Amino acid sequence: MAFRGRHWIAFWLVALLAALWAVIARQTASLNAARALADLREQRASLEGHRADLDRRVRTAQSRSVLLPRAQRHGLRLPADTEIIFLPTTPPSSPTPPRQR
Repeated sequence: MAFRGRHWIAFWLVALLAALWAVIARQTASLNAARALADLREQRASLEGHRADLDRRVRTAQSRSVLLPRAQRHGLRLPADTEIIFLPTTPPSSPTPPRQR
């Protein structure tokens, strides 16, 4: 049984519809991926701004103008430039040999 004219038309119509559906599905997927990428870029920019703010706060908290008053409240003082303090350390103790039974 050979295909007749109307069968060929139906076959090519179905093939065309399948190809068009594949193109539309691919474009929809790419638009969704582009939208997700834009959201991620926006989130990254926001997080970088937050990180910059935290870095600034850390630098401010580490500054001498903040640390010196806090140290003075705890009874600490700022050492002179010529002042050197040696902190004694004890040498590590040698391990004792295991006892014989």
